[in-house]
Amino acid sequence: MSDDKNLGDDLDDMLDDAKNGTNDFAKDTKRTANEFSEGAKKSANEFSEGARGAFGSVSGDNKKILAGVLAIILGGLGVHKFILGYNKEGGILLGITLLGIVLSCVGIGIFVVWITGLIGLIEGIIYLTKSDAEFYATYQVGKKPWF
Repeated sequence: MSDDKNLGDDLDDMLDDAKNGTNDFAKDTKRTANEFSEGAKKSANEFSEGARGAFGSVSGDNKKILAGVLAIILGGLGVHKFILGYNKEGGILLGITLLGIVLSCVGIGIFVVWITGLIGLIEGIIYLTKSDAEFYATYQVGKKPWF
């Protein structure tokens, strides 16, 4: 009987040790997760401040270069339209391109993607060849959305 009592005490001690170990592990895990969360928040804040600094102060001159380069590189996605504030037109280009990608399985969609890419290329060249004043007057004051 005393062996059963000793065995029961040993099992109780082992369970207590396991509970304490689990509690310590949970505390360590929670502390590590909090540290990671704080680091992630700090990194996200630094990134957003840097992005605001880079894009928040974009003037008419900078928008011309940015919109022109993005139109040439990502013209089919309409990114340059979003930069200039033409959200409807950017959405149209993006939607048509995505539809073309889906239809490329049929074979006709590749032409749609090429056409939207060509539109972006042409608009990018037009943006970059205009003078700063002409670009500002046409696309930012005059709000001319296409070509």
